[in-house]
Amino acid sequence: MQRKATSQWVLWAAVFWLLCVTATSAGAQEARLKNITIANAEAKLTVSLEVEGAFTPDVMEAILKGVPADFAFLIRLDRIRDWWGDEELVDMEVSHTIRYDNLKKEFAVYRSWADQKPYITQSLAEAQSMMSRIDGLPIIDIDRMQKNQRYELRAKAELSRMTLPFYLHYVFYFVTLWDFETDWHSVEFVY
Repeated sequence: MQRKATSQWVLWAAVFWLLCVTATSAGAQEARLKNITIANAEAKLTVSLEVEGAFTPDVMEAILKGVPADFAFLIRLDRIRDWWGDEELVDMEVSHTIRYDNLKKEFAVYRSWADQKPYITQSLAEAQSMMSRIDGLPIIDIDRMQKNQRYELRAKAELSRMTLPFYLHYVFYFVTLWDFETDWHSVEFVY
């Protein structure tokens, strides 16, 4: 009898573990950065990039209910040195925020690195594109860089934890599923 109870316990533990692993992988984000481009514009080094896979059904449901979402983009630029440690030139964070107004049926997208005035649209696709894209962000003056030197630009995107009003904490108990973080992506180049 003891052996049967032990084997049933092991079976139930295995089923529970399998359910936990399946639920975790189903909720896991596949967000990633793509199309990272470095350019020289008006005596500044600029970066452009996109994040894809950030707008899951849970995130979209929260946004459409009026919960603002914040994307943070972390960008680092180092000069690579062979015999010494790398020299950090830039360590910056920029953010995008999206808010949906149910009454006006429009999205407002705020970009910390652009004008203080939000970009307003009624198109969900446009709002998503504005949130997940950076175009021509100036990161450093070219005169601070040395010719014929190697550099590494690293970038990463995160969805900040959504801050819900107190009364919604009980409704959206799965708020941790809204967090995502891409891997660091790096681009090496010679200036």
